[in-house]
Amino acid sequence: MRLLLVDDEPPARAKLRRLLADLPGVEVVGEAGDAEEALSVLAQTPADAALLDIQMPGMSGLALAATLPPSVLVAFTTAYDAFAVQAFELNAVDYLLKPFTRERLHACVERLRQRLAPGARERQRQGLLAALHSLQPMPGHWMVSHRGALHRIAMADIEAVEAADNYVELHTARESWLDRVTLAAFLAHPAAGSFVQVHRSFAVNVGRIARIAPLAKGDAELTMESGRTVRVSRRYREGLMKHQGLVPPTRSP
Repeated sequence: MRLLLVDDEPPARAKLRRLLADLPGVEVVGEAGDAEEALSVLAQTPADAALLDIQMPGMSGLALAATLPPSVLVAFTTAYDAFAVQAFELNAVDYLLKPFTRERLHACVERLRQRLAPGARERQRQGLLAALHSLQPMPGHWMVSHRGALHRIAMADIEAVEAADNYVELHTARESWLDRVTLAAFLAHPAAGSFVQVHRSFAVNVGRIARIAPLAKGDAELTMESGRTVRVSRRYREGLMKHQGLVPPTRSP
């Protein structure tokens, strides 16, 4: 495992090197005294993980962690416990309070090593996604994992959902989000009550439909509030028209 040590105090970095020296399979590939230097080192020397101090001149360790590539794992080494919540919100693997012992540092390294084991990242990602979908719905929202962070999307802002193999693309007026769930599973979820399937690979939020226009052969075309157009196949047109009061009222003779 390749480690980067980041601390503004040279004695603290020297102590880390000493405590890590007898650990097999661990290589300290670089040191830095501040965030700018750390980013410069990483640009030239790949690292699997970084041990970051939090209180440093300029950019803090927390801010640095937020800018690191998702492939670089992070553990914090600090004399302050007030930042623990923020640290774990940044997906930190561990949080070591100074002064820590050799055994505590070695336990931290073992946690990093386990996270780097073959398949560990994918298992963690799959577990996260499964937990997200089991916890849905957060009232009125859908949670998506994207680039190592969780994003909350208002269901009312999602106007169309497009199938992409075992994924769906959630389209809002301004952006799209990829989520590992099938279209059928999305539509079956209690959070998706305002969505109706209009094509083999498309569903729409009926609350975001601006216009329905008939086409030839029983098909139809939807215009969403954003201006996006979605084709409705004949197979799904009747279901759309019956969904949530979209059927025109029957007129008395």
